[in-house]
Amino acid sequence: MRSKHYILLLSIFVGTLFQGCGVYNFTGGDVGTAKTFTVTYFQNYASQSPGSTFDPGLDREYTLSLQDLILNQTSLDLVSSNGDLLYEGEIVEYRVSPMSATAEQRAAQNRLTISVNVRFFNKTKEGAEFERRFSFFFDYPSTSQLASVRDEAHLVIFERINQDIFNESLADW
Repeated sequence: MRSKHYILLLSIFVGTLFQGCGVYNFTGGDVGTAKTFTVTYFQNYASQSPGSTFDPGLDREYTLSLQDLILNQTSLDLVSSNGDLLYEGEIVEYRVSPMSATAEQRAAQNRLTISVNVRFFNKTKEGAEFERRFSFFFDYPSTSQLASVRDEAHLVIFERINQDIFNESLADW
């Protein structure tokens, strides 16, 4: 009889504890009352920035990576338009720069930098909107061609940029 009361009290305590925490998931994102999100197609305007180059397919690849991160880290459903949360923007930089020199004055390392301008809108929470530029980089040996490290570089850069966007938009600490 005593163990039944113990289990009941423990259940009430745990239920009360979680009820006071709001709508959080295990990754720390607070989606509030939002049920859906939309990520519009991120156009690639990198070639408009001096020193940047155009990488075909980058726009689609980046858009899908942001959608995947939000799907994997929240309980939100992806919709093609009119989501409770809206992510839109453009790729504004795709630049390879020499980083360190050898004794012969040649680049020993190159850096790929990608920057994305993001606008975020939240229909369920007033004042949560923002527009901000997010950027990250990937260093690789100058003896390697970008094409040989491209997939790994994009994976690393997208992961960091997308996590920063996620934290800015949903990690409401």
